[in-house]
Parts: sequence; C-alpha cells; structure tokens
Amino acid sequence: MESESVGSQTQVRVYRDGELVDDHCAVSAISDHLDAAAGLIWIDLLDPQPEILHELAEELGLHELAVEDALSARQRPKLDEYDNHLFLSFRAVRLDIEEGELTDTEIHTFVDTRWMITVRNNSDFDMSAVEQRIHRSPHLLAHGASFLLYALLDCVVDDYFTASEQFDDFYDTISEQLFDDRPIDPALQRDAFHIRRSLVRFHRTVAPLREVVAGLRRHDRGLVTDELEPYFQDVYDHVIRITESIDSTRDLASSIVEANLSLRDYRQNLVMKRVTSWAAIIAVPTLITGFYGMNVPYPGFARDWGVWASIVLMAGLSVFLWIQFKRRDWL
Repeated sequence: MESESVGSQTQVRVYRDGELVDDHCAVSAISDHLDAAAGLIWIDLLDPQPEILHELAEELGLHELAVEDALSARQRPKLDEYDNHLFLSFRAVRLDIEEGELTDTEIHTFVDTRWMITVRNNSDFDMSAVEQRIHRSPHLLAHGASFLLYALLDCVVDDYFTASEQFDDFYDTISEQLFDDRPIDPALQRDAFHIRRSLVRFHRTVAPLREVVAGLRRHDRGLVTDELEPYFQDVYDHVIRITESIDSTRDLASSIVEANLSLRDYRQNLVMKRVTSWAAIIAVPTLITGFYGMNVPYPGFARDWGVWASIVLMAGLSVFLWIQFKRRDWL
C-alpha cells in the first residue's frame, strides 16, 4: 500500500504466537505481517476517511458493497458473506438513565481467518475493553481472527447487560412508587416516557444480533472452530437472555402505564365520590334553612321549639347520610 502514515483515528495491532507484537503498526506494513507465518492483524478505524477504507479494500480484497455499507450510517445489524471475508454490522450502546438517552456506536466488521477490520462511527465504545478481553486468553489467538471477533462481541454484549439492568432498575423504582398515596410526579412520568422510547430502540438494536451470532455459528467457512464454538454459543445465550429481559421490561413498562392510568381514574373517582358525598350532606341543612328563610308561616314559625326542631332535623339527617356514605366507603 502507498499510504505509510497511521493517523490518530487508525490503529493497527499485530499479534503473533499469542502475543501483541506491535500496536502501532504502519498501514503499509500490513501485507508483510500477513505474509509472515502466524501473523494476525486487527485494524481499528474510527470515523475513517473513505480513502483509507478503499486502500484496505484493494489490499485485502474487501467487497465494494461491504465497503459501501461500512461508510453508510444507520445500518441494521446483519451478517453478509462474501468470497474472502465476512461482513458484520452491529451496535454498541450506552444508556444515560438520568437523561433517558440511549447512545449507540455503529461497528462494522470485516473478518477473515487472519485479519479483522473494525469501523466505528464514534468513540463512545471503548476498544480497550476488547484488548483486555484478548489479553485474558492469549492462547485463543491461535484460532485466528475469529477469537478477535468473539472478544469484540463479548464486550458489546456485556454493555447490553449493563443497559438492560439499568432499564430494570428504573422500572422497578417506578413500580414501587406506583401505589403510593400521591400520584407519580409528572417529571418522573416524562422521564419514564423517554426511557420507554429508548427501550424500544434498545430492543431494535439487540434483537437482530441473535440472527447475526447464529449465522456465524452455522456458516460453512470454518471461521468459528470447534474450540471456539462454546464461546460463540455463550454469546448467543447471552443475547437470548438479554432479549427475553427486554421483552419482560417492555411488558412491565406497558403494565405500569396502564396501571398508572387506571389508578389516576380511580383517584379521580374517589375524589368525586367524597366531594359528592359531602355536597349531599351539606345540601340537607342548606335545604332546611333555605325553606325556613322564606319568611312565610310554617309549623314552629317564631317559636323556640321550631328552631330546635330544625336543628335536630338538620343534625339527624346529616349524621344519617354520613353513616350511609361511610358504610359504602365513599368518605
């Protein structure tokens, strides 16, 4: 390759015999390392210029459609198989539970037996976690780039677990406040709406990855060796667990919304019953005093016993209504 410089957005790591021998390799030296025995290359590109990817395409035989997808935004998680490599698209996520925002990093991956290229659209996903995962099991580097791909997927799925737990904790908190005497604070209801919207996006991100990992395990290229099969099976199982957790959380979120609306209507009905009951009780003395206030002769008019009779009548009827409403739990 003609390009000799490695920009700040490009990092080339070279592994040999289970060890990292160079983590700032020049792009032009990639071919030399691939020609050497047991050389394994990981090229990480952060928001690269199209020219760099096109140069790599010429050097490594990347398919033009895969290169086009890697340079395009908002790709759906998928797995494509070409003559000399596989192409994967998936997303890493970060959840800011305070803001209710789910941010994602698109990761496009070209992988063959001895090299892997990762293309990221932003730096929100830290590749150092992938490096640490590789360093914990250096003996698995003998299986080629498939182990690099496993380490990447494993770290991405770990972040899915973190986000899933954050969603669970948030809705558990909401559900605990649901049956408090006071309604849920409107600000918290707005947060719940934003979190629910992020949950839908999270589901759209995670669900297709199940087919991606399943496709890796069943394709006949031999990229996933028998020794690495349990590792990819573990990633697949984790994706299934996260998908089931998301489905449960979505059901919980829907139940909370429905329960909140029902409780709101119940509280309104309860208030209306109490207001109506007290209005009925107050209407009794209002009716009696209004009748006596018409300045017309009536039984007991201008007599002491008439005043006491009206007082006893008002008190008796009011107490009777209060007992009836209390017995029906309207007060």
